[in-house]
Amino acid sequence: MIPLFIALIGCFTAWGIAQDLTTPMVAGFQRIFDMSTFQASLVQLAYFGAYFLLALPAALINQRFGYKTGILTGLGLAALGAFLFYPASKIMTYEAFLVALFAMAAGCSILETSANPYVMSLGPEGTATRRLNLAQAFNPLGTVIGVLLASTLILPKLVDPVDVATLTPEQVHTIRAGELGAVMGPYLGLAFLLLIIAVTIAVQKAPTIIEEFPDAGSHTGGTGHLFRVLWRTKRYRFGVIAQFANVAAQVCTWTYLIQYTQQALGGSLQKGGFYLLISLLVFLGSRFLMTWVIGRVRATKVLAALAALAVLLCFFAMASPNMAGVIAVVSLSFCLSLMFPTIYGVALSGLGPATKFGAAGLVMAIVGGAIMPLVQGRLVDSTSAAFSFIVPAACFAVVGLYAVYDLRAAPSEHIGSLT
Repeated sequence: MIPLFIALIGCFTAWGIAQDLTTPMVAGFQRIFDMSTFQASLVQLAYFGAYFLLALPAALINQRFGYKTGILTGLGLAALGAFLFYPASKIMTYEAFLVALFAMAAGCSILETSANPYVMSLGPEGTATRRLNLAQAFNPLGTVIGVLLASTLILPKLVDPVDVATLTPEQVHTIRAGELGAVMGPYLGLAFLLLIIAVTIAVQKAPTIIEEFPDAGSHTGGTGHLFRVLWRTKRYRFGVIAQFANVAAQVCTWTYLIQYTQQALGGSLQKGGFYLLISLLVFLGSRFLMTWVIGRVRATKVLAALAALAVLLCFFAMASPNMAGVIAVVSLSFCLSLMFPTIYGVALSGLGPATKFGAAGLVMAIVGGAIMPLVQGRLVDSTSAAFSFIVPAACFAVVGLYAVYDLRAAPSEHIGSLT
């Protein structure tokens, strides 16, 4: 299974590139199209809204055709969306780019819904959370690459402010064409990468995989019964809420770190992109570190501690919009590193035949990354970037409460006993 696992790592890396190549574009499109922060944050609504809408269809694909088909479908659709950036750069409207982003994110939603539980199915359930943390450790590598591409190939070309009112329509058209051409290039490269990964997986003969946990028991009643089981399982139900809050906190932190840096240090888009890159490097290193730590300490204990630390860092950043505050916001990535795979693994524990639909619900919870950045964007426009970090602080508090709940709850039961 080593070649298959390496190919899956490629999937984790690829959707990391897609997501965090997109994150700096909130500030980028705000600059190109001269919009408010709230309007520019529709980028995240299009991206993470697609995750919400496509997660359940992805579960149906996995249920009917298997994880490999789901992965290949996701890779193909994500590649198509990335290729759509070429016609979008010629149409030169914000809406065209939102359509391309939506299509790419729809593919990533199917890919993530399929790949995460597939990794968990490659071994014993007892080590599923740690195995997922290991695979997810390569996702930040993609996020670093994505932000690096945006910081070096896109944002530097958007630095010089332009007074549109003093230019002729032809001059505005020429300037925007150049800027949107810079946006297009990295996405076309991503499209080819996704196709290469898809071909690699398609030609790889996968070993026989037991897709459900062998001791989970059988179920009757079809799909409706599985949904009822998910609803009655508190650990799963609360896990969806915690995942909503976690993704919201992550997207809010990384999206508005650039605006926070501009307020605190008076920096440019390029300088904000630099600190975002540092933040993601912290995230990458912490993900590998935490994979080692939870081999020795219960994962939800670590989750509770990191969530509490994140809340404190948010309040410090709100009170000190200076270099120390920038360091605090960058440090939030250290806390974020453990959260997604741990919540994912804990929430799916013991679901057995309901795992595919349970995975879809957790991916649908990623819609938190579409909704809460809009709330924070409104706060940035009406107050300040520093005060707006009250939004991720509240989200981190929800994650902490879920960790405390899991520590106090009884061990998860298998689906076979939930009738």
